[in-house]
Amino acid sequence: MVSKKDSNKARLKRHKRVRSKISGTAERPRLDVFKSAKNIYAQVIDDVAGVTLVSASTNEKSFTEYGGNKEAAKKIGQLVAERCKAKGIENVVFDRGGYLYHGRVKELAEGAREGGLQF
Repeated sequence: MVSKKDSNKARLKRHKRVRSKISGTAERPRLDVFKSAKNIYAQVIDDVAGVTLVSASTNEKSFTEYGGNKEAAKKIGQLVAERCKAKGIENVVFDRGGYLYHGRVKELAEGAREGGLQF
C-alpha cells in the first residue's frame, strides 16, 4: 500500500525552520501569509511585543469576491500595504508561512510591493 505524504505537515516543518531565523520588530515587522482552499490571510506582526499591527483577508465582509484565486490574493496584498501605509509601516520581513513562493503567495507579495511595502 502506498502512503501519501502529509503536505501540511511538511509545510509546518518548513515554516518552523524559517521562523527560527526571522522575526518581526517594531521597525521592521513580519508580513505573515496563511492560505486555505477558499481564502487567504495576511498579518503584519511585531514579534517582540507579540501584537498584530495590521491584518487583511478575503474572509472580511467588505471583500465580496471569491478568495481562493490569484486575483484575490493580489487585492489582499494591496489592501494590507494600504493599511500599513496608514499606520506608518514601510519596511517588512516577508514570511511565506512555509508555502512555496508561487501562485497566490507570490501574487500577494507582488500586490504588497505595488502598494508600497518594501521587502
